[in-house]
Amino acid sequence: MGLVVQKYGGSSVADAEGIKRVAKRIVEAKKNGNQVVAVVSAMGDSTDELIDLAEQVSPIPAGRELDMLLTAGERISMALLAMAIKNLGHEAQSFTGSQAGVITDSVHNKARIIDVTPGRIRTSVDEGNVAIVAGFQGVSQDSKDITTLGRGGSDTTAVALAAALDADVCEIYTDVDGVFTADPRVVKKARKIDWISFEDMLELAASGSKVLLHRCVEYARRYNIPIHVRSSFSGLQGTWVSNEPPVSKQGDQQVEHAIISGVAHDVSEAKVTVVGVPDKPGEAAAIFRAIADAEINIDMVVQNVSAAATSLTDISFTLPKSEGRKATTALEKIKASVGYDSLRYDDQIGKISLVGAGMKTNPGVTAQFFEALSDAGVNIELISTSEIRISVITREDDVVEGLRAVHSSFGLDSESDEAVVYGGTGR
Repeated sequence: MGLVVQKYGGSSVADAEGIKRVAKRIVEAKKNGNQVVAVVSAMGDSTDELIDLAEQVSPIPAGRELDMLLTAGERISMALLAMAIKNLGHEAQSFTGSQAGVITDSVHNKARIIDVTPGRIRTSVDEGNVAIVAGFQGVSQDSKDITTLGRGGSDTTAVALAAALDADVCEIYTDVDGVFTADPRVVKKARKIDWISFEDMLELAASGSKVLLHRCVEYARRYNIPIHVRSSFSGLQGTWVSNEPPVSKQGDQQVEHAIISGVAHDVSEAKVTVVGVPDKPGEAAAIFRAIADAEINIDMVVQNVSAAATSLTDISFTLPKSEGRKATTALEKIKASVGYDSLRYDDQIGKISLVGAGMKTNPGVTAQFFEALSDAGVNIELISTSEIRISVITREDDVVEGLRAVHSSFGLDSESDEAVVYGGTGR
């Protein structure tokens, strides 16, 4: 008997019919001889609705109380799903994140998992139950307060439980049929990928691909937990994310490493430029220490060559738009000590990223990428690269056209039917 962890996103459990459909899929897995642990998100957009409600009551809700409020969404989903499974004649028990043993740090609204002690879950499935776990939440190791893991936290909950329970696979159910070569909502000819490595998936997730959270993939890679991304709206085979491609019954690898895995885009970032920074040791360190102390994650960084006449340089970096005000406030506090001239803030930017392990051995990829953008009339503002990724910052209005041009240039367009998006939120 295998143990399968399944995660269902908000679009999969958006209403009563969706919950019944998910219950049938779980019961089918149980009938096939598996022990099943299901992790659920809040129904539809209920988390966003709860946030809106909180902001109507308080412009800046207290982190602890906001976490207490937001965890209600997953509790509703888990209880309803357990009822639906029991209605089909099978036993199910629902558990909150804390009851499931998800232990986190004390950072409210974006806590990180420290440990998982799934004793109650193990006991429940050994007794023949389907265990339903509320995703996105845990309990602080120090304060014992309820915490939430931030956007996409249910994916991380599922993978963490799969690792702690030594599950055979973690199935992530969403509203598309798997991981595509681009967002199928934007690129209608995007092609479903049968298998992708953890390495490539990490780069796509970090570059804006919404189907899997970066933290979730990192956790799966660390504990070598295969992920199967598929749709809860169809019975089609999805995308396998693992270290090695799946092996057929004959012992052959079923798929090969692609030169290019896909193209991702992100319009949720902003660009900050620190103008007129003295070009001497320690200045860049002071700038990024201020950003780090404000607990802001940055993405791309570019420093211009200093002007010979003034010995001043400009430093630009990108960060989430939601952190823009906090970043500029932190930098203004150190203006006198660093001695820079001014700050520029731009939130009308977008990022396009090309990802593929084959870049290492194919020298023409970079030229082809920039030629495709040039032919589409897309101007580039910043460039960042790794061994398997090229990312550029451009105007937000140019992202869609640039994305489609690059996708077509590398032969990623599907020749068959357009990709199907069953839901609308992408999770």
